[in-house]
Amino acid sequence: MQPRKTDLARTALQAHRAPLDMRQRRLLILCDGQRSIADLTGLIGQEAPAMVIQLIQGGYLQTGPETTVAAPPAVPVARDPAPVPAGVERRRSLAAARIYLLGILEMQRNAQAAALFRDLQQARAEDQVLAVLRAALGVLPGMTSEGYCQRVRQRLLEALPLEHCDGFAVGA
Repeated sequence: MQPRKTDLARTALQAHRAPLDMRQRRLLILCDGQRSIADLTGLIGQEAPAMVIQLIQGGYLQTGPETTVAAPPAVPVARDPAPVPAGVERRRSLAAARIYLLGILEMQRNAQAAALFRDLQQARAEDQVLAVLRAALGVLPGMTSEGYCQRVRQRLLEALPLEHCDGFAVGA
């Protein structure tokens, strides 16, 4: 089985507003109709088959032969993000959160963002990294839109180890 994206998935990936978490988005990007479930499991991890099933049920992926007849347009339904299967823990790490925010800061063409980028790159101790992450989230609203800042905060919270998430809550 080689799952591929539906029109709903393409729209969700372009809009960045779909109720998909970071790992689901990554899986959708990789589902090109060329990769098998085994390939996806090697790239994403052991939870890939369960995530594929969830995304098929959500209308984001399809399997089977590609048809040339246009299917009726899917009606988007507001859904809660698909839950992570029991016993599957998302990979969280301070390094992943750091790399994610380095990428965000690098995209901002701003002297303050460049300084924070250097600080985050040079931070070695856990408390230094956390302090720069907090500082970056504090100044990002002045550089970008509120919606973008909220998405960055949400993605950062998905990557951070759970013990550090409380320090990054809104207003913390």
